[in-house]
Amino acid sequence: MVDVGAKKDTERVAVARGEVSMRMDTLALIRAGAMKKGDVLTVAKLAGIMAAKRTAELIPLCHPLALTQIQVDLQLDESLPGIQIQATVSTVGKTGVEMEALTAVSVAALTIYDMAKAAEKTMRIQNIRLVEKHGGRSGDVVLE
Repeated sequence: MVDVGAKKDTERVAVARGEVSMRMDTLALIRAGAMKKGDVLTVAKLAGIMAAKRTAELIPLCHPLALTQIQVDLQLDESLPGIQIQATVSTVGKTGVEMEALTAVSVAALTIYDMAKAAEKTMRIQNIRLVEKHGGRSGDVVLE
């Protein structure tokens, strides 16, 4: 791991986004809560939060962090069609939370796929990216 011991503790925030595209009929089943595995949006949100907390166990050389906030938002999007995912992660520490936000989005998307694959195997997980990072020596990055 990179030595961050000499760095100052600062407030760190990262925002990541991604999406799962699917057919309209699959989106309608999710909206209606009609998937056999249960409430897709609630389970995916919880999975994203849990994944952010375990990022250091999943990504080699990633520092374990005491996260102060994890927010995972899922929006049904008729124009995609599919589900838009956004994760916002915060901490006060010596290193950023970009990986935690990206992991939250990735696992939420995988959970959506897993829960809806019985209805559609052609869903696509796509466009997972960092959109904002605040704090630390390198300063703010806003990509969208």
